[in-house]
Amino acid sequence: MFQTIISTISSFMYSKLLVIILIGAGVYFTVRTRFPQVRLFKRACGSVMEKPEDKEAISSFQALMVSTASRVGTGNIVGVSSAICIGGFGSVFWMWVIAIIGSASALIESTLAQIYKKRGEDGSCYGGPAYYIEAALHCRPLAIVFCVAMILTYAFGFNMLASYNLQSTFSVFSSYNAEMSPWIIGGILAVLTGWCLLGGGSRIVKVTSRVVPVMGIAYIGISLLVVIINIQNVPAMFVRIFEEAFDFRAIFGAFSGSAMMQGIRRGLYSNEAGIGSAPNASASANVSHPVKQGLVQMLSVFIDTLLLCTATAMMCMSSGIDPAKELQGAPWVQASLQESLGSFGPVFITVAMVFFAFTTLLGNCFYCDNLLIYIHKKQPGKAFMKGFRLVSALAIFLGAGMEMSLLWDLSDVLMGVMALINIPVILILSGIAFKAVQDYEAQLKKGLNPVFKSADIGLSQKTDFWR
Repeated sequence: MFQTIISTISSFMYSKLLVIILIGAGVYFTVRTRFPQVRLFKRACGSVMEKPEDKEAISSFQALMVSTASRVGTGNIVGVSSAICIGGFGSVFWMWVIAIIGSASALIESTLAQIYKKRGEDGSCYGGPAYYIEAALHCRPLAIVFCVAMILTYAFGFNMLASYNLQSTFSVFSSYNAEMSPWIIGGILAVLTGWCLLGGGSRIVKVTSRVVPVMGIAYIGISLLVVIINIQNVPAMFVRIFEEAFDFRAIFGAFSGSAMMQGIRRGLYSNEAGIGSAPNASASANVSHPVKQGLVQMLSVFIDTLLLCTATAMMCMSSGIDPAKELQGAPWVQASLQESLGSFGPVFITVAMVFFAFTTLLGNCFYCDNLLIYIHKKQPGKAFMKGFRLVSALAIFLGAGMEMSLLWDLSDVLMGVMALINIPVILILSGIAFKAVQDYEAQLKKGLNPVFKSADIGLSQKTDFWR
């Protein structure tokens, strides 16, 4: 009964409401900022490597790695596979579209997070949608609703799904027992994650900033190798992508399962642009101008979807193994790699899933720290945080043994609630972000390294920074 209700809500949200809101907002932000995805791409790459003046502060690169750790996860493998197995090759095209359009939303929300970030007692900075909702709209109840929705989404929905996706990759091995193995793997994952979480945010930042780049580069490298091995299938693969992407009879005949809908759902789940998650990491970075971190987070969307999701899609679609609903998730990816790389393929995917899932779990829990600080109006006590992290670890354990479709639908619904709050808010506040972008570009034209002051854009609200 519960699963039926969640599935019905998920289908409704993604068949009408969220499609209009996400695409509409992304197009609006893209046009108003004059296609920053192209114009400011080089600047975004340069901003990643800037060092903060305070060597102990979190850099743009570290904040990027935390947000990328959350974005880059099991959805890049299992989510892409499921989208193609249900919606066909055309799903990939619509994933690209939602990433390119959504990256402008990522720029706006992360710029706002930087403008309204708060100063901690130790001099560090933190913030996110809850803070710009209260500071600019003076609506703390709405901000708390957003915080609760995000905690449920990340500490529970996404983490339980990541745990399930990870353990499912072991099912191809003969030692896997359908009744016991999920719980054993879930228990090990919960213990490892709990150990990192109990070390606090600093340990999370250190682990993710080291693991994410290595993991991503290795995954893209193997994907390229598979595509090269199957290069003869690549032309037909691209033809099929575009044919199925614009099969309008299929799109409107069964919209919820169409290529367009599956591409949008899995693209959104993977890159998270506009739903209000990445701004929590963005606000922690020490930069001279808010737009710098906005551009960095725009780049994170490209890394996630245009590189890693595409890597999964290309190596699977070029393998010659046709997608099918019964293969959705890890099985199609493993079958595709086994076809191209032999027994090494499934082993590699299992290892990749271990790293992807682990960094996703850490990135998700990093976000929850900021949310709990906001709800409590201060840093929660050590006993409370320890209890919360243990409960989060328990959710990871339970997720490993749950049913896949329920976890996907639950995650979609929870993420949808976040988007329904965050997108209207950043639309209301977008004028402030647009002025910040104009200020950034005006300083660039003068040959200056952009430095932001709130008075320069006529910002009336008091901020902890930028005076």
